[in-house]
Amino acid sequence: MRLSRVVAGMLAIGLPVSGASQEQTLEAPGAKPSVYEVISIKPSKPGTLPSSNIMPNGFRETYTTLDSLVRDAFHIVYDKLVVGLPSWTESEPYDIDARVAPDTVTRWRKITSAERRKEEEPMLQALLIDRCKLKFHYEKRELAVYNLVIAKSGLKMKEAPRDEVETTQLAGTGGVILTGHALSTESLINTLSGTDGRLLIDKTGLGDKKFDFTLHWSPNQRANNPDSGPSLFTALEEQLGLKLVPSRETVQVLVIDQIERPSLD
Repeated sequence: MRLSRVVAGMLAIGLPVSGASQEQTLEAPGAKPSVYEVISIKPSKPGTLPSSNIMPNGFRETYTTLDSLVRDAFHIVYDKLVVGLPSWTESEPYDIDARVAPDTVTRWRKITSAERRKEEEPMLQALLIDRCKLKFHYEKRELAVYNLVIAKSGLKMKEAPRDEVETTQLAGTGGVILTGHALSTESLINTLSGTDGRLLIDKTGLGDKKFDFTLHWSPNQRANNPDSGPSLFTALEEQLGLKLVPSRETVQVLVIDQIERPSLD
C-alpha cells in the first residue's frame, strides 16, 4: 500500500505533492475490521538507509518517521492539512514491520491496490492509537488554495476508458515530465498540490473521467535552461487545457491532540 511512498519518489525529484481524503474500510457491515496481527517497531540504527516494501502480507519500512506514518494513515500528503505533530515525529527514525493474518492475505489478492489502500488506512490509524497513544480530531480552517478549472481554450487531454488502470511515469532530467495513463483529475491534484504552498481543489467538474496526457514543466522555473520546461501554471494551460486560479477555501484539517513515542518490541 503506502501511497506516500509513491509521493516520496516524486519528492525526490522536486515535485510538490498533496491531497487528503477520508475513506472508509471496505469491510462489509458487521464484519470484523482487518488488523495487523504482528507489529514490530524499533529505533533505526545509525547508517540505516530509508526503504519501503509493500508485501502481500503487509509492509516493511526502514528509517521512516512517525509524521510520515500519520499522513499515510489519514491519506494526507500535504503538510498544512495536519497540525499539532511534535518536532520529534519528523526527526526520530524507526524501522516498522507490520503483517496481517493469512485470511486477509487471501482476500487482498482478490482486490485492487486502491481498495487495499483504503482498507489499510484505518488499520494504520489503529496501529498509531495502540502503539503511540494517538488522539486527534478534525477542524475546518480557511487556507489559501488554487482552484483547478478548465481553461478557456478547452481541454487538451485525451479521454481514457474508465476501467483502465491508472499509471504514472516520472522523468526528471530536464525539468519534470509526468506521463499519465487513465488518470483522473483527483489523481493529478494529489500529485500537484503544494504548488506555491497551496492545496489544489478540483473545480473542473470532470468527476471520475480519466485521461491520457504528458505534462512537462520546471518545478523551480529554471528560466535559464530552455529544456527544463515552463512553469507549472503555463504548462497546465498550454499542454492540458487546465488552469490554476488562486482562491481561499474552508477545508478539513487533522489536528493531533496527543502522540507519544511508540511502545517498542
